[in-house]
Amino acid sequence: MTVQGTESGRRGPKGDKRDRTRATLLEAARAIVREKGYARTTLEAVARRAGMTTGAIYGNFKNRDELFIALGQTYWAPVAPRVKPGATFAEVMHAMAEATLEAIPERTTAAVGRLTGLAYALTSPDLRARVREITAGSYEFGAEWLRTLGDQRELPMPPEHLVRVIHALIEGLVLQRILTPELFPDEVFFAAFGALAHHRGEPNLNATPVAEEPSAAKDPASD
Repeated sequence: MTVQGTESGRRGPKGDKRDRTRATLLEAARAIVREKGYARTTLEAVARRAGMTTGAIYGNFKNRDELFIALGQTYWAPVAPRVKPGATFAEVMHAMAEATLEAIPERTTAAVGRLTGLAYALTSPDLRARVREITAGSYEFGAEWLRTLGDQRELPMPPEHLVRVIHALIEGLVLQRILTPELFPDEVFFAAFGALAHHRGEPNLNATPVAEEPSAAKDPASD
């Protein structure tokens, strides 16, 4: 949880300057990636765009892959639901749907960069391995969080599986909402997460039916 502090006239800690340097480098990297793509973005070009030396780059990022990973972590930040202590799993999933919807405006501006970054990772074995390592760590953390929610019998599957399903659900829903917003209203998000909380066949009273498009064409991928 992040707590916002009040501003004061006192000089900030030394870490503030490092944070500002890192943010400036990330903004420069983001701009160059948008212009030239990931493959043609170099650390030297990022440093020049930021008005800094290459030493500033290596003081913040081990290599180019780490810079690219930081871009993803900064501009495609994890969805963080606001969960009250003692909340039921159904309430947690409702909060997850709300947090996912709240993330859409910011993620919309970063969607193209996200997708091109994933495409680039597929062509780079080293970057792909690093992404796997970081994602695996995130799954371990998320699974441990799920184990703290209370009655484990409310979970539809083991926590180490559920955290992956939730992640995939968030990514898929967000991207489809950005691509085809008319087909993915808010009700779909609440219904999807609500389904995880009603895995025992209990009726989901909060779900709202989504009207079928009368002229919707068949998905070619289903053939």
